[in-house]
Amino acid sequence: MTLYMFACTKKAAVLMRDFEDKWKEGHQGDELIGRIKCSSLPEVSMKESVSASVAECFGRADAIVFFAAAGIAVRSIAPCLRHKSSDPAVVVVDETGKFCISLLSGHAGGANALAEQIAALIGATPVITTATDREGRFSVDDFARKHNMAVTDWKLAKEISAAVLAGRKIGVCAGKGFEETAAQMVKQYFEELYLTENSMEKKAGEQGQSLSDEPSQEDSLGIYIGCDRTVESPFARTLVLAPRILTAGIGCRKNTPVHRIAGALERCLKEEGYCEEALAAVASIDLKAEEQGLIQYCKKKNIPFLIFSAEQLLQIQGEFNDSDFVEQVTGVANVCERSAVAAAERLSIAGRLVCRKKIYDGVTVALAKVGKRK
Repeated sequence: MTLYMFACTKKAAVLMRDFEDKWKEGHQGDELIGRIKCSSLPEVSMKESVSASVAECFGRADAIVFFAAAGIAVRSIAPCLRHKSSDPAVVVVDETGKFCISLLSGHAGGANALAEQIAALIGATPVITTATDREGRFSVDDFARKHNMAVTDWKLAKEISAAVLAGRKIGVCAGKGFEETAAQMVKQYFEELYLTENSMEKKAGEQGQSLSDEPSQEDSLGIYIGCDRTVESPFARTLVLAPRILTAGIGCRKNTPVHRIAGALERCLKEEGYCEEALAAVASIDLKAEEQGLIQYCKKKNIPFLIFSAEQLLQIQGEFNDSDFVEQVTGVANVCERSAVAAAERLSIAGRLVCRKKIYDGVTVALAKVGKRK
């Protein structure tokens, strides 16, 4: 996680450094970047304004923590806001360390959980204001974040949250391979959810038949867990939660435009039967580290762009479709297949190639599936 921190007074700066030291003890892989804007600390105070600094880091941050007044945070982030699906978590801690407020992206960005973690470290009181949390109810976007799933329709997600708060029970069904996840989800939130049959095996007239005999009036709105793009909608209105189970390895010529990369990935995923939201990461060789088309695609999709050296790719075990030309240029006989597997292995304890190299208008694409997450 990349976490930016801002402090605007001497007392806040001390608190920020204390938090940083405590956080690093249990989160050694995280990158913490602290910035101070304080006239009383001229030797460390940054020249630019807090708003300018926030604008510069907003798109790269996983989380931003302000050790400052809430008003400073609100004014600083306001011009940068895009959507809850991509905005980073924003937390505000007052300079005395008494309160820790989840300000933005409480569920999708994880600000609620982060506020509770920070509060526990510094002895503050966490302040969480999202309705489902206050009432202890099921939150679809929070569940999706915790289980690394993509919310494919935020309007429907909002409707489901409203329905849950209104006392309605929401149907849940799962695609092949995700039955256990759905069952555990319903078991945990049995007062708000109920389990239905796998829609892929239903006919239209059987839609909404509940394993728990819930009333059919609830079946107009429901949740499907899976990433099969060909599945028939199990409800009149279905919110798909797509598990991010795929990594894509990419090979391309220099300065390949983003629309060609996006088109190649879309075609490959469609041909293999996966929805685009199932993509967890894109990967390539380090020679492509500054390839703007790849960077822009990943930024738009809010997924990581992972790069590997030739030496790292050569260590990946398996059978790959090699090319003498690619080996002459990169030092590796196959970039996309090895990159896909390498990315899956970085994200999980294992990776498995599920789609070998395909070529679309000069862009090579391969897909791997992640195993159990680390």
